[in-house]
Amino acid sequence: MILKSIQEHWFLDSMSDYGVFTLQYKDVARIIEKLHILFEEAGIKPGDKIALCGRNLSRWGAAFFSVLTYGAVAVPVLHEFHPSQVHDIINHSEAKLLFVGDKVWPALNADEMPDLLGIISLVDYSLLVCRNEKLAYARENLNRLFGEKFPSRFLPELLSYYKDSPDELAVLNYTSGTTSNSKGVMLPYRALWSNCDFAYNVLGDEIKAGDKVLSMLPMAHMYGMAFEFTFEFMRGVHVNFLTKAASPTILMRTLAEVKPVVLIVVPLIIEKVVRKAVMPRIQDPGVRMLMQVPVIGDRIKKKICDGLTQALGGNFYELIIGGAALNREIEQLLHDIGFHYTVGYGATECAPIITYNDWKEQIVGSCGKSVIHQELTIDSPDPINIPGEILTRGLNVMLGYYKNEEATKASIDADGWYHTGDLGVLDRHGNLFIKGRSKNMLLGANGQNVYPEEIEDKLSNMTLVNECLVVQREDKLVGLVYPDQEQVKKLRLSKEDIENIMEQNRKEINPNLPQYAQLFSIKVMEQEFEKTPKKSIKRFLYT
Repeated sequence: MILKSIQEHWFLDSMSDYGVFTLQYKDVARIIEKLHILFEEAGIKPGDKIALCGRNLSRWGAAFFSVLTYGAVAVPVLHEFHPSQVHDIINHSEAKLLFVGDKVWPALNADEMPDLLGIISLVDYSLLVCRNEKLAYARENLNRLFGEKFPSRFLPELLSYYKDSPDELAVLNYTSGTTSNSKGVMLPYRALWSNCDFAYNVLGDEIKAGDKVLSMLPMAHMYGMAFEFTFEFMRGVHVNFLTKAASPTILMRTLAEVKPVVLIVVPLIIEKVVRKAVMPRIQDPGVRMLMQVPVIGDRIKKKICDGLTQALGGNFYELIIGGAALNREIEQLLHDIGFHYTVGYGATECAPIITYNDWKEQIVGSCGKSVIHQELTIDSPDPINIPGEILTRGLNVMLGYYKNEEATKASIDADGWYHTGDLGVLDRHGNLFIKGRSKNMLLGANGQNVYPEEIEDKLSNMTLVNECLVVQREDKLVGLVYPDQEQVKKLRLSKEDIENIMEQNRKEINPNLPQYAQLFSIKVMEQEFEKTPKKSIKRFLYT
């Protein structure tokens, strides 16, 4: 599929670091061939791991496809992980090479990753660290070696890539950043193909070669990688990477210029836009009343919908929301005004899609129906009325967790069903409604997975902390702390003293956390947390 897309779309724009530079499909093909030369000279074999750690960039995307087309295994690492977490993942994955971004590299320590043969810059593919003489020679003589490989002209028909098989490992994607809690999700080629085939089936008539999309979600996570990047590349679409922080001002301006054909977002993004661009217009009681009047109400809703659509570029078929639950009030408003949105559901372990509906079939509160190549069931005696664990099986499901057979057996049963850990019900038409999440994962503003237990583990060791929880307040992480009362009495601390100590704790803990997982504030609880009979905190009461 990669080869076919490059050959068919040779002269089309492929990827851009928005406002900086653009690679055409033929440029990506040239990069792939040159990187293949480096891999071969370094002694990299099909099945070896090659890691990528950096913010979304065109050269990240080209390097990713160079890994797959060589037959190596891509290990995407979120660039916002703490350096020690990056080191852990590189070592645990047994990566042979690392592509690294300019923002990440200064904080890393090559000595902490002793098994790497080389570290390659994502700025210009220069060698930052080299422990292999042949690799160094190849990089120094790369243009000459490329010329010898293609002595006359570099033409699309001369390309030949690795032939993969369905159950062969393609991507190793880590769900977290510490080896104690991380799970390396082993995604085979069939799962990548199946997600692309799903996207083609539901959006193939709407997304065509030459169209544009804006990539805002991290490509190190499967949601962004699958539906803002990989599928679009297969269709000959021009992917624009938003390389700056997505502030509302920058985002709106970029959307107006790019006019993407589809939008892939996490709930926090659309919730912020709606609260800023729509909510103020309908706060007036008179407007709310008129919205209920036939004909007049329809005109008002259409005007609001058109305004929101234009604010998001005005050219998209639909806005796809995933990664976490969408605020019900916001969703009801989107539905009422006729906005073209839909909500999907997935997991890294399914690369990632599990359920989806087209916007025309979207039902408020639902995440859609089981997608092509996947089965869905609810582990419940009455799946329509009694919530049960959501189970799925099919081509999308992972091979298992890397070096973790115990976790694999706990997640995939003997019949091939992947146990999501989420609770839901199905209506009579097969629409899924999530009723609760047994997993406590939070979602950062840009789609990063935040595991509160990892932060709590560190916070519980801080001064005066007796019990703690980490919760999300809008898009901010807040630590809830019940202080050690014996110490408070012993030291005769005032409320102000306690708050000052907690602020100091916050300043001490944050440098040891990824930027997206840092605490915005710590709130002191007056009473002990409510607990279950097993003495675990009733987390749902505080989230």
